[in-house]
Amino acid sequence: MARRANLLSALSVLLLLLLPLLGAGDPLPTEGRLMNSCIQARRKCQANPTCNAAYHHLSSCTSSVSTPSPAEEPSVSLDCLEAAQHLRNSSLMSCTCHRRMKNQTACLDIYWTVHPARSLGDYELDVSPYEDTVTRKPWKMDISKLNILKPDSDLCLKFAMLCTLNDKCDRLRKAYGEACSSGPHCRRSTCLQQLRAFFEKASEPHAQGLLLCPCAPSDLGCGQRRRNTIAPSCALPPGTPNCLELRRLCHSDRLCRSRLADFQTHCHPMDILGTCATEQSRCLQAYMGLIGTAMTPNFISNVNASVALSCTCRGTGNLQEECERLEESFSHNPCLMEAIAVKMRLHSQLFSQDWADSSLPVMERQNKNLALRPQPWMPSLFSCTLTLILLPSF
Repeated sequence: MARRANLLSALSVLLLLLLPLLGAGDPLPTEGRLMNSCIQARRKCQANPTCNAAYHHLSSCTSSVSTPSPAEEPSVSLDCLEAAQHLRNSSLMSCTCHRRMKNQTACLDIYWTVHPARSLGDYELDVSPYEDTVTRKPWKMDISKLNILKPDSDLCLKFAMLCTLNDKCDRLRKAYGEACSSGPHCRRSTCLQQLRAFFEKASEPHAQGLLLCPCAPSDLGCGQRRRNTIAPSCALPPGTPNCLELRRLCHSDRLCRSRLADFQTHCHPMDILGTCATEQSRCLQAYMGLIGTAMTPNFISNVNASVALSCTCRGTGNLQEECERLEESFSHNPCLMEAIAVKMRLHSQLFSQDWADSSLPVMERQNKNLALRPQPWMPSLFSCTLTLILLPSF
């Protein structure tokens, strides 16, 4: 009996070690699953009278000062600088949020409240408030269900059908389709809200397949379907606003500001050679996070995969160069362009004749950290280990 108890104890320990690697059950992120959630850090700060007082004072400072543009020096009073100094050793300085957490808005409010304390009044480019995440589970596509379509149907139509065949994707897509319907029923604020809900809650492969479906340059119908994915007639701003004005509107909303900072962090070319700051998958995630905000980008034509903001730099005067840098961070961004191209090539391969199995596990190998990726040999290893442990007990 003692031997059996020891074996069961060893098995329990083994299960605890293997389950994370097997990617078993990835629930939606909560504040407890983050390494240092801003909500948790705020609670710790509340327990310290000095930290709590400094946070409240800094909160009044940030609410009364508008966000400067990169060309401007921020104006911060001495008492606000003193409050920021008191928070320098707080866990608030390194806290993060997650785009799918339930209390995302509250978390981002805390993050941007303490933002001036990170640089003590010296301007720095906004850093992404989001904790980096890695998708660990492969996605299985049953392409055989597409046999109801014509064999020569374009890939955008096929990915749209895959979304329709998935209950959650179909429900979320119908919700934003209804809210974004053109004509007198178009409610842009509701449309943007439902677009954000789709790209946050639909599975990433479904959302990426729908948005980044590859089209032949000659297939204008496919290209038009791809451009219309985000319902641009309602989602994009009316007319052609100034790009700097769009950014000002974005910075006035903490969710939009967070998504823009995330994009600038993860899709930023580090040098003239186009070396990218992070992985392509992370850049794509940041790009898609902007859809449904004031800075919603989209494809610019039906014949290629070039993207841009729906804005202009005409009439910006002395800020022309700054405006063009903002606009080109989308339209001439080598990191973003390559990330989109690689993803579209992968999507093309899904339907190529080289993939004989109609039920295909899609797994990206862009993450260099093997420990965070699902390993196909892990279930077999687990089975063998389980057998080896249990055999001596019989």
